[in-house]
Amino acid sequence: MIERLGPALAAPIFETVAVIGVGLIGSSIALAARRRGAAKKIVLSDRSADVLARAGALRLGDETVSDLSAAVRDADLVMLCAPVGANAEIGRAIAGSLKSGAVVSDVGSVKGAVVAALAPILPKSVHFVPAHPVAGTEQSGPEAGFPELFINRWCILTPPAGTDEGAVQRVKAFWEALGSHVEIMSAEHHDLVLAITSHLPHLIAYNIVGTAAELEETLRSEVMKFSAGGFRDFTRIAASDPTMWRDVFLNNKDAVLEMLGRFTEDLTALQRMIRRDGEGLFALFSRTRAIRRGIVELGQETAAPDFGRRSAEPPEPAA
Repeated sequence: MIERLGPALAAPIFETVAVIGVGLIGSSIALAARRRGAAKKIVLSDRSADVLARAGALRLGDETVSDLSAAVRDADLVMLCAPVGANAEIGRAIAGSLKSGAVVSDVGSVKGAVVAALAPILPKSVHFVPAHPVAGTEQSGPEAGFPELFINRWCILTPPAGTDEGAVQRVKAFWEALGSHVEIMSAEHHDLVLAITSHLPHLIAYNIVGTAAELEETLRSEVMKFSAGGFRDFTRIAASDPTMWRDVFLNNKDAVLEMLGRFTEDLTALQRMIRRDGEGLFALFSRTRAIRRGIVELGQETAAPDFGRRSAEPPEPAA
């Protein structure tokens, strides 16, 4: 069953929303906000002229503007959707053009580094409400967006201490309009949680697929040809945007290294079990199976085969 956005809101939450960075997340925000009427006007900006032209051709927003300062000048909400490593540069480019009372937010998978980079740059007259929609695919670019991306997914807000509560509630309402459940926590806690739920799995996927890439040519071709579900799904994760994930690891290195250390210790224990502890293996696999069932019960995945993905659908006809 395809989940759908609800009916349009009676009134927009923000009059004008500027989306900076029109990739998967930025384009999905634009599409969902338009579908729900969460914004009266959507302005798109991207440092890539090609990306911006494609976004314009797709009519993802009401206006496309190449100059960042011009894009945000009338915005009530500015959503930074570029890789986290670009936030400081973007912040410096837009700081002088933000109108008083505007809300600045983002979608980065790392929050501590985002707060550290942007809080000193943004003027005191604006409200800064960092956010992280825990949703996505391995696809990228403006064509990858779709309005249902955030439905029944979590969006985590990490407002710094002293942030205006009204601004936080408006950002919360915006994400709820796009279909998300919203949780509020500290940036530090967010980064620790996401290090194990998102960052470490991606790191492992990149490493496993990288190991396969180093195999001798004959064996490598057979690995690709006979890929079972496990390896195939690792390749899906490992196909994610390399710039985005490079920035994630560099900007959340402490939490990721902490979780990687724990994982390494557990991997050593698993090696011992494989050698001589079948009961230990069974107990471990039983516990991990229960976690999978819990994820399904919470609605963050389906119980359908093939990891909830429809693998036998015919290709869509060419436009």
